[in-house]
Amino acid sequence: MTDPVTRPDGRRFDELRPVKFTLDYVDYPEGSVLIELGRTRVLCNASVEETVPAWMAGKGTGWLTAEYALLPRSTHTRTPRETQGLRGRTQEIRRLIGRSLRAGVDLDLLGERTLVVDCDVLQADGGTRAAAVTGGYVAAALALRRLTGRGAVPAGVLALPVAAISVGVVAGQVCLDMCYAEDRDAEVDLNVVMTAEGRLIEVQGTAEGAPFSRETLNHMLDLASRGVASLVQRQSEALG
Repeated sequence: MTDPVTRPDGRRFDELRPVKFTLDYVDYPEGSVLIELGRTRVLCNASVEETVPAWMAGKGTGWLTAEYALLPRSTHTRTPRETQGLRGRTQEIRRLIGRSLRAGVDLDLLGERTLVVDCDVLQADGGTRAAAVTGGYVAAALALRRLTGRGAVPAGVLALPVAAISVGVVAGQVCLDMCYAEDRDAEVDLNVVMTAEGRLIEVQGTAEGAPFSRETLNHMLDLASRGVASLVQRQSEALG
């Protein structure tokens, strides 16, 4: 039986794009990873700062925050740099990344330090926020392993792996890990962040046209769960 719709890159509807992690892509950060999810490429750099925000000082716990940016020619036409303040989409995505990655770190064991994860999109072909979360976790893991290696923090500071994936409905068909062409035409757009245990951290879903059913949502979540499990396995392989 053939699929009723052909995906732009010929994948099955439940298939991820090729995933690649290049560790230590930049020399200077405590953790650096280039994640490639199909043609989407995001550079994730994790920096350790030996301080915390003022509102956390003296509490003995750490913090993790994230930044996100689209580089000007990461998109089909030039995206201007955000020199006059961050756009709403950028604010939303950086908060999503921060919330997601904090679920993967025991901040109490981090001590009064801040882990800053910068996610810069070098090329966007759909799923940039999911790639940023997935690659950001690997960058954070590298940084924390190095802190552990020199005895600055205990090994338990790195909690469960975290990854994210997009799922959508295109021409009535549920699709895992949408590329830009699919995302552009999607009837439903869902971003799912989960732990390695399959527990949900965040679900962002929108009907771009007609409302969708609970049955469709359940199907999308099931597909996302399998996609995240595959990404977590790839993270583990990359980290050795």
